[in-house]
Amino acid sequence: MKFATWNVNSLSVRLPQVLDWLAANPVDVLVLQELKLSDDKFPAEALAQAGYLSHSFGQKTYNGVALLSRTAATDIVKNIPGFDDEMARVISGTVGEGDNSVRVVGAYFPNGQEPGSDKFEYKMEWLKGLRSWIKDELVAHPRLLLMGDYNITFDDLDVWDPEGMRDQIHCTDEERYHLNALIALGLSDSYRLFAQPPKSYSWWDYRDAGFRRNRGMRIDHILVSNALKPLVKSCVIDKTPRKNERPSDHAPVVVEIANQTHSSPSS
Repeated sequence: MKFATWNVNSLSVRLPQVLDWLAANPVDVLVLQELKLSDDKFPAEALAQAGYLSHSFGQKTYNGVALLSRTAATDIVKNIPGFDDEMARVISGTVGEGDNSVRVVGAYFPNGQEPGSDKFEYKMEWLKGLRSWIKDELVAHPRLLLMGDYNITFDDLDVWDPEGMRDQIHCTDEERYHLNALIALGLSDSYRLFAQPPKSYSWWDYRDAGFRRNRGMRIDHILVSNALKPLVKSCVIDKTPRKNERPSDHAPVVVEIANQTHSSPSS
């Protein structure tokens, strides 16, 4: 099965690009971030015609997340249970059947604006709430993917200008502490399970020809649970959509996971 995450930075603007990408890359599951539209405006019919069932958690103008899947997703949960939040940031569901089912958590992590700001403090509290919930989710659903726009880099390899960005938003020690605390729950960065080209990023600023000059950051991640880790076959960043006219500033990230197999009992 293939799972993908993509911050589309306005689904109303980028819907044709999403449909084109799905036609060329028929993944089993796609989670979207920054829909920037309310649920009544969500293009469920257009996605259904493309072969995808969908669940959306929208918010007018800001935020918004969605879960698209070729087969029906069940046990849909919106946002972080027990964490009071007016923002539409998380959508979760279970896809697949039996031993091959996977719990998918799609999330749009807060940006945080800048260290020391109220928005940064909100990001820190949100990350604590997420970690507490994911800890419980891993017990209930050992086969789990946590994927989305994290708005956090792991380390200097994820930043085009590590020195210039040091202690800036997306690159602070505080943010990276929380990202590594998620890893400590029993998750792995699927992208780093494989040798990757240097200067591999998933986001590029629209300004100053950021994409053309490859001045980017890797802030879109797919974390896999220990139960799924041995089944991960590949993880790639697809930069092709970033070359579109009026693209999102993010590129999709795709992970491929093999089905669980069982050996026959010995005679």
